[in-house]
Amino acid sequence: MLSIQDLSYRIAGRTLLDNVSVNISAGHRVGLVGPNGAGKSTLFKIISGELASDGGRISLIKNATLGMVRQDLPDDETPIIDVVLAADVERTALMKEAETSEDMDRIGYIYDRLNEIGAYDAPSRAASILAGLGFSEAAQNQPISSFSGGWRARVALAGVLFQQPNVLLLDEPTNHLDFESMVWLENFLMRYKETLIIISHDRDILNKTVDHILHLENQKLVQYTGNYDQFERTRAEKLMNQQALHEKQMAQKAHLMKFVDRFRATASKARQAQSRLKAIEKMDIVDAVMAERVTAFRFPEPKEMKSPLIRLEKVDAGYTTGRPVLRQLDLHINNNDRIALLGANGNGKSTLVKLLSDRLAPQAGEINKSAKLKVGYFAQFQTDELDITLTPFETLKAAMQELSEVKVRAMLSQFGFDKHKADTKVGGLSGGEKARLLFCLMSYDAPHIMLLDEPTNHLDIDAREALMQALNNYTGAIILVSHDTHLVECVADQLWLVADGKCTPFDDDLDAYRKLVIKQRKMEREKVKKDARSKKHNTSDIAHDTSEQAAQNLEQKIAELNERKQGLESEIAACFSNDNDPQHLKRLNASYADLQKELDVAEADLGHLIATL
Repeated sequence: MLSIQDLSYRIAGRTLLDNVSVNISAGHRVGLVGPNGAGKSTLFKIISGELASDGGRISLIKNATLGMVRQDLPDDETPIIDVVLAADVERTALMKEAETSEDMDRIGYIYDRLNEIGAYDAPSRAASILAGLGFSEAAQNQPISSFSGGWRARVALAGVLFQQPNVLLLDEPTNHLDFESMVWLENFLMRYKETLIIISHDRDILNKTVDHILHLENQKLVQYTGNYDQFERTRAEKLMNQQALHEKQMAQKAHLMKFVDRFRATASKARQAQSRLKAIEKMDIVDAVMAERVTAFRFPEPKEMKSPLIRLEKVDAGYTTGRPVLRQLDLHINNNDRIALLGANGNGKSTLVKLLSDRLAPQAGEINKSAKLKVGYFAQFQTDELDITLTPFETLKAAMQELSEVKVRAMLSQFGFDKHKADTKVGGLSGGEKARLLFCLMSYDAPHIMLLDEPTNHLDIDAREALMQALNNYTGAIILVSHDTHLVECVADQLWLVADGKCTPFDDDLDAYRKLVIKQRKMEREKVKKDARSKKHNTSDIAHDTSEQAAQNLEQKIAELNERKQGLESEIAACFSNDNDPQHLKRLNASYADLQKELDVAEADLGHLIATL
């Protein structure tokens, strides 16, 4: 399906891809993994033609289509359902051509092709995808200009899923999704019949949706069979074998050199020493396995504080004086609680976190907490609030109000910042490095409770594992909002469900919640279909008394249209015989096409009416 041969790419003197080759067969489901900055997204851009390579070639099988999330969505009054429908370029072009074409043979082909590609079922399919990604029926008809960047990213994702390309390229598709939408996407991708290549730092989605792993590291691509967990095991064994062989070869080399050093000056042994030197030169010594540098996290330990840390009594929370987002909250958080918040985007998870962090005042009720309570708050949007002209050292020093350079640098080092990175401008840091700086800023004073709102968005898989270990070593309380199910399962021991304006304990595990979400989405889809059938049935009931009269009217209309059609056919034939004005013939053809459409609609309406009588 997709062939990459001897591909190379360099940027600013740095080699990202060095003569890489790989063949991906039709129907394979491939996870593209590797450290941040290795070149995964760059490879996608080269495959899609957005970037030109420095060498090699990429080829798709004949007539294959390639799909990648669009970055150029409109910013106008176009309803998002129409934005998604427009992603199917062929359907859009054919529908437009059908309105203007005057060639009857071409019109016949267009309608045949539209039927072949399921063009008339497209609106319901697009609506189903948008619903799965969290858009209500009302939202689907709102203009795209009214949505924020995260929701527009979902529209772009819906567009490429609707397109159904032969090769689907997805780059971190879950970054802007809540847990519920991610569950839907997992199921969609598991059912996807075409070739899939996905870049993701989400271990769960890689385990559930792929059957091959492409590992990009040290400018090379290596393909493995299996999901991510199988890849990790296979690669670990490979590295262990490589290191063992390296050590064996080095021991053999040392043994040979020991003989050379001992006897090279001895005349009777000189020839043997030279022979061993030649043997050493011919040895094909494999590289030693270099230990990968995995950034560690270490949160300072808080002082013990009596429970509960926070108590909410009859609290309402929201952003205006109108209806609150959350109502009548009666909650308490103890000093050893580890709670993950569940619920769809917009239900109030982030509202609750802001309420607990004092970034949002309650509209009613009371929040009780100790005056000495320290709260650490992490939200991904805070990366936009960092001063990009300062260094991490300057940023933390100002926050700590600390005069000692040693203490500031010691704290930064706990989050993977050596002196070089600590003195790099924030504007020059990667997304993952900015996230680590935020972790440092929120925890330097050893908070008793940490509120984490989507903390893993810019972290690769290894950094996520390091964060998970650090959170498990932290002895304070944790409130976690995350679509990373692996992190939730490994860190949280309580689940709270935020839905319908309430926050209540969910007394089951994440698998049970996943099944509940799938069941609810299925019920919602069935309700939409049922409502549509009911609406259609009610409309039929209202029209039943007049259906016979309507049928008679349609029969009369069809007879008149056929009579007009015969007249036009005679005029067109006369034009061909008399070689009349081409423009007049063009107008006749246009009128004929419009008449034929009107006749088709009338005959279809009559057929429907007869079926209901």
